[in-house]
Amino acid sequence: MNNLLVLPLLIPAFTAVILIFLKERVDLQRIISAVSVFLNILVSGIIVYQVSTKGIQTLYMGGWLPPYGIVFVADMFAALLVLVGAIVGAACLFFSFASIGEERERFYYYPFFHFLLTGVFGSFLTGDLFNLFVCFEVLLVASYALIVLGGSKGQLRETLKYVLVNVISSSLFVATLAYLYAATGTLNMAHLSMRVAEAGQGGVMNVIAVLLLIVFSIKAGLLLFFWLPDSYSAPPVAVRALFGALLTKVGLYAITRTFTLIFIQEPGLTHSLIAWMAGATMILGAIGALAYNDLGRIFNYNIIISVGFIAFGISVATQDSLNGVVFYLMHDMVAKALLFFLGGMIISASGTDRLKEMGGLIRRYPWTGWMFFVLTLALVGVPPLSGFAGKVMMVRSGFGQNHVALALIALASSFIVLYSLIKVFQQVFWGGEKREEQVKPLHYKAMMAPAAVLFAIVILMGVGAETVNGYVSQAGAVLADPALYINAVMKE
Repeated sequence: MNNLLVLPLLIPAFTAVILIFLKERVDLQRIISAVSVFLNILVSGIIVYQVSTKGIQTLYMGGWLPPYGIVFVADMFAALLVLVGAIVGAACLFFSFASIGEERERFYYYPFFHFLLTGVFGSFLTGDLFNLFVCFEVLLVASYALIVLGGSKGQLRETLKYVLVNVISSSLFVATLAYLYAATGTLNMAHLSMRVAEAGQGGVMNVIAVLLLIVFSIKAGLLLFFWLPDSYSAPPVAVRALFGALLTKVGLYAITRTFTLIFIQEPGLTHSLIAWMAGATMILGAIGALAYNDLGRIFNYNIIISVGFIAFGISVATQDSLNGVVFYLMHDMVAKALLFFLGGMIISASGTDRLKEMGGLIRRYPWTGWMFFVLTLALVGVPPLSGFAGKVMMVRSGFGQNHVALALIALASSFIVLYSLIKVFQQVFWGGEKREEQVKPLHYKAMMAPAAVLFAIVILMGVGAETVNGYVSQAGAVLADPALYINAVMKE
């Protein structure tokens, strides 16, 4: 057993509780928060090292072996996502210092921020579907507060929609878990894989699998993304970055884990359904990215395109495509946070989010402009940047496994990403400035610092893709061979 596995949850959870009692001490809240996120990065890095050298790590709470009790499991897939999530969370925290405003800081912004991280990391590390539900609820309750914090009319409207959608999906989730427990007698993921294989995945099991896919698709924004574009436009930029980088990835993680470990007997149903949903998501996301002329919605529809792209890799389900899923998930967490950071800086400098009212910022903010351009190339998948390796693996597998139509849609969606973001780059940074007032964002250098860190990671992940792929391959091997996960967890 490895007791370190609980620390990525406990550190932000205890931090959040402490910060509740420091409502008026903003400076102290910042210091404690910064120490917390750096400590979590350190712990997450140690877990990745332990998994790479010693194999899958487990923690049985209270000493209760599976299928009884609570179990946390860190295979390389979960460990990498926790590490990247901790880095992105730290970047979002420091961007918050410069942009969120003292009024929100005094109304429990940082406690909710850390509770959200608790839910995200718990979702990645849990080995039990009921605990996954619990962690979902922790991050969702925190996200409700972060969306509405500020109390503007738009925030209140979008919060109602966001809460309603997630309450319905959570109700469906817990009802599905009840049916699954009645059918199998367990909710431990490794044990479920064994029980489903023994019973055969047909009839009731297929219905349960489809219901779980619907639940996780709502969380991820896979096809059922009607709530996402407006809801993610409501909160401040730091919160948008946190949501865009992490929340949809939790849903995608749940889909990946469920349909590479538990429901793997009938890929003709489950994986074909994921494939169709992925294709539709990429197409509809591309239409949305082309249709709008404000930064928020363009960026939000680019989130949707990437969700569809990752789901495409999940549906192909070869080790190569699953390696690509892991690599691209890591890339997308970093790149989407950076995209929203740069978008927030652009809006602050322009005083508007409408493309038609922007222009000429390259003269005043050359670093922001060229970072945005390079990030666009990374999101498209241009080598040697971070988006290239994952896309190549997924598209290559798609063509190799006769998913030609889906692979072509994936490639076409990359060109739509290129067009939509190059349009932003051209209209925002070139031409003449269209506003007489030249607004200098407050704390511009402080906002640039976390953006520069993520920008460096985007480049390093691409240039060092061979090194990163050594870890990614370990993650993909476990996803492609569920027996490795099952044997590591079911040790009795």
